[in-house]
Amino acid sequence: MTLTEMAVEVLTCADGREKTALSHRHAARWFEARDAGEEIEIGIGAPPDFPARPERPELRDPRDVPKRKPGSPEGRIALLHAVAHIELNAVDLHWDLIARFGHVPMPPGFYDDWVRAADEESKHFNLMADCLEAKGSFYGALPAHAGMWRAASDTAEDIFGRLAVVPMVLEARGLDVTPGMIALFTKAGDAGAVDALETIYAEEVGHVAYGSKWFHFLCGRDNRDPKPLFHDLVRRYFHSTLKPPFNDEKRAEAGLPPDFYWPLTEDSDHS
Repeated sequence: MTLTEMAVEVLTCADGREKTALSHRHAARWFEARDAGEEIEIGIGAPPDFPARPERPELRDPRDVPKRKPGSPEGRIALLHAVAHIELNAVDLHWDLIARFGHVPMPPGFYDDWVRAADEESKHFNLMADCLEAKGSFYGALPAHAGMWRAASDTAEDIFGRLAVVPMVLEARGLDVTPGMIALFTKAGDAGAVDALETIYAEEVGHVAYGSKWFHFLCGRDNRDPKPLFHDLVRRYFHSTLKPPFNDEKRAEAGLPPDFYWPLTEDSDHS
């Protein structure tokens, strides 16, 4: 199989546990080949417009997803469920990046980074699913956000836009909010959730860094100025305004300086 065929196979698998198992297998195959000096062809993918999804959770408009207070046991389950949903979408987003832009010539390191990111997101989903099951729940037990794929749909023809919005905006937001979640579960005495969230937090820095690295690589190759282009793409494709507080330290570690994102708190395309 080509790498883009592997990616499409993940995207067209509906069950979360099966999807992540397939993702792990394909990532292992890619890195085994790389270590052995074998070449797996990238190929040209034909990814679906939307990844396959299980019957549950029911996907709703964000305004129709019930809000629960995170201080309660039910609220903490809802928070873990929301993170599991984000992580499953992240698995698909990274494989979709590989499948959808196989026609764009990129160095092998690009594929190494995004296969690794997809592999780690698969682990993150399973960590969250395990936490839910330890509490007598499961992924799919609650309704979830239907808008998670919008960024992928909007940037399906624009690799610059995809890198700007998915890792450099959406995943960077995870760096801002995860410390608060860790504190919440620490206060609740939930060591399992704390360990899982700390793993996610540590590895998400790398995913944001991959986005910044390859965005800057493409800008350099096309002789484009990264900062104004980033601002233009986020205003075009991100349908909200960036909201502080920001985790400036972790964002900087991931290659996102403040002058990239602070100007985007002031105005944005709300289309």
